[in-house]
Amino acid sequence: MNDQNNGITPANMDFTDTQHTFAHKSTRELKKSAWLFQLMARPRLVKWGNAVAMYAAKAGLPVAWAVKPTLYQQFVGGETLEECKKTIENLASRNISSILDYAVEANETRTDFNKIMKETSASIQFSGNHAAVPFAVVKPTAIAHTKTLEKAAAKGKLTPDEALQHHEFTQRMEQLAMTAVEHNTLLLIDAEDYAYQDAIDEIVINLMRRFNREKAILFNTWQMYRTDRLNHLKNTIETGRKANFKVGVKLVRGAYMEKERECAKMKGYPSPIHPDKEKTDMAYNRALELCMENLNQVAVFNGTHNEISTVYLAQLIKNAGLPKNHPSVWFAQLYGMSDPITARLAKEGFNVAKYVPYGPVKEVLPYLSRRAIENTSVKGQTGRELQQIKSELARRKAIGALKK
Repeated sequence: MNDQNNGITPANMDFTDTQHTFAHKSTRELKKSAWLFQLMARPRLVKWGNAVAMYAAKAGLPVAWAVKPTLYQQFVGGETLEECKKTIENLASRNISSILDYAVEANETRTDFNKIMKETSASIQFSGNHAAVPFAVVKPTAIAHTKTLEKAAAKGKLTPDEALQHHEFTQRMEQLAMTAVEHNTLLLIDAEDYAYQDAIDEIVINLMRRFNREKAILFNTWQMYRTDRLNHLKNTIETGRKANFKVGVKLVRGAYMEKERECAKMKGYPSPIHPDKEKTDMAYNRALELCMENLNQVAVFNGTHNEISTVYLAQLIKNAGLPKNHPSVWFAQLYGMSDPITARLAKEGFNVAKYVPYGPVKEVLPYLSRRAIENTSVKGQTGRELQQIKSELARRKAIGALKK
């Protein structure tokens, strides 16, 4: 691909139809979302607010009264699987699937690991019973000792205790894979820090060898801002071809850029991250091409808020003469963000889903904190979200529909 966008621009797919995008939202709801994104456009305020909320939660002070009607309502589907049903039904009525993500982080105790395993298993079973929820999610560091994971990734010699911890983590991953197969649920395995990822990749690819024989059930995640991921993806697809298993590929740009660069500098190794966004974009779009070129071997999950990459995959599907809803190709965005992209894809008939986090208010605060901070750091993201909402409010005002 010589030109990173290959002639594809967002103009080829209209993301400006705010009337369609926000038809399900009242003016009051839109005004609240606009207020929230205006706050998130102020990095210092976000940083201060997050610090106060996290401190209050740790001190046992009530925070739900402030968080639940604001950040939580915007970005989280509910406290329990049962509570998420209303969100799932709302999305399904607009031809949008849901991906339930238990967004609670562990304190690296066996009790916490067991709690998260129980809930993740329940979400997999829930998915198997609901056609509108085709995927479930597991975050590896929520069920693993991260220091042991880092040591295993570096091929360090594990102590007996560490070897046991790593064995238990492998068993947990295997158990979730078996549950996914039993309930015919597609399981997305989140990407983690560079320091942990090699150990996770090894386990997941071994599980793919066992469980992805007939179709891709397990999806590993490739963060394309990493300089080595394109070659890693090529090698994994080739391994799958030779060993006769399907490769589930979830593509994202990456979530830990600043952290990874700082860690590399501190530990004295070259940054694993592309030097600029342009190179990341090129790697990402090339990865989309690679997946589509090998669709007999691959199922691809395009997890992006980027309009160019969204349109580009849609064009690749068209160029290949495939139906828009081909079962091996999915698009997804986070709940509460990039609604114009999701709505347009759904209207066009593509397979599209929202990543819907859930969990108790206090326990998902770390997730919400990251979401708020990421919205201030992702170039233009908050501004785009806000502008789209303002455009719809202006449209309603012009036709006298603001009271609806």
